Amino acid sequence: MEIFYILVFGAMAAVVAALELSKNSKDRINTSSAFNTFKNNYLLVYSLMMAGDWLQGPYVYYLYTTYGFSKGDIGQLFIAGFGSSMLFGTIVGSLADKQGRKRACVTYCITYILSCMTKHSPQYRILMVGRILGGIATSLLFSAFESWLVAEHNKKGFEQQWLSLTFSKAIFFGNGLVAILAGLLGNLLVDTLGLGAVAPFDAASCFLIIGMVIIITSWGENFGDSSESKDLLTQFKGAAVAIASDEKIALLGAIQSLFEGSMYTFVFLWTPALSPNDEEIPHGFIFATFMLASMLGSSLASRLLARSAKVESYMQIVFTISSASLTLPIVTSFLVAPSNVKGGGMSFAGYIQMLGFCVFEACVGIFWPSIMKMRSQYIPEEARSTIMNFFRIPLNIFVCIVLYNVEAFPITVMFGMCSIFLFVASILQRRLCVIADSQRPKPQEWTDMKERDPEDEPLNA
Repeated sequence: MEIFYILVFGAMAAVVAALELSKNSKDRINTSSAFNTFKNNYLLVYSLMMAGDWLQGPYVYYLYTTYGFSKGDIGQLFIAGFGSSMLFGTIVGSLADKQGRKRACVTYCITYILSCMTKHSPQYRILMVGRILGGIATSLLFSAFESWLVAEHNKKGFEQQWLSLTFSKAIFFGNGLVAILAGLLGNLLVDTLGLGAVAPFDAASCFLIIGMVIIITSWGENFGDSSESKDLLTQFKGAAVAIASDEKIALLGAIQSLFEGSMYTFVFLWTPALSPNDEEIPHGFIFATFMLASMLGSSLASRLLARSAKVESYMQIVFTISSASLTLPIVTSFLVAPSNVKGGGMSFAGYIQMLGFCVFEACVGIFWPSIMKMRSQYIPEEARSTIMNFFRIPLNIFVCIVLYNVEAFPITVMFGMCSIFLFVASILQRRLCVIADSQRPKPQEWTDMKERDPEDEPLNA
């Protein structure tokens, strides 16, 4: 069993290293020193923010169990977090357009630090407050930072193509390398040093404080629509009108909700899928392998974006592949005889599913920088944070429903549902591609573009 994990992990690491080292001039974007300084500053902050988030993820459920809460109680805490992200997070995130994106990023740090502090209390009400604060912080993490980056990038007059470089690097480091290192640090704090399940949350607070100091001292402020005459309700109406009046924005929101909803459902399902009979599986090692697969995807995305590949086209293929990868639990349930033996190592079906899950995580790595690129193209600047948080409303509703009914359906049904959603996302992506192509200005004929010289007219007569 250990040999299988080592082989998969080693293969992933070798491919990622080979992709990064084999980049040639076509895979690299020539930039300026001013942009590199700006990019590196953002990557440092984003990595610190993601470290604060990744350190908490693997230990939230475990911490609640150490406090003696039942599975039902823990489920309610998780639902409170996603519900808070949908309700309060949408409001707070929308204020970023009016009050400033830098302030929203600082608010994220403060809110998440307070959420981490509540983890020291075993009282259910205080933990519930912490989940609500965490939900608000999550909305800000996935809207305010990207909104600030796009606005600041444009304000400084950098090339539009350079934005995709920042996106791909942010996912490579923040959602890949930092996630792996955070998992190793969390394991060191909890298991090796024996500091308890709350230690990763304290470490997360330290990273968030460092990032907040960098934001305060080095970031400029930017706004969406700072008009004093527009209240929050007017902002919501304006965002709703923008979504309803532009099919591209509506399609982008639907695609994002379908993919992210399937992704968050996968987070809850992969453990029972790989260990249906309580098999002993190395969760940390598997998580690190998934993150390596995500890094592989982000590395592929950086190549595609550097070569000016049309995002709308290749994402159709990515959604189709991701849909197929999540059908493996269904396929193996029919082709491989289930084992009723409790404990032991991962089954043969589990090995096959893990390979499919790595493919899905690679698609996740491609998805993030690509969806960021499309959002920067289609979402209007004046309501960017508001619209991005609107996109998260159906996502959070979907995840809350899944969490509430997670034991009501067989795991194969849940994976089938995710696969269908991803296939629908590929269809919607095709529609987005068609609309984008139809609205792009067509190249004029050379004879129409060429200015005629009046002195040539007699010669042509």
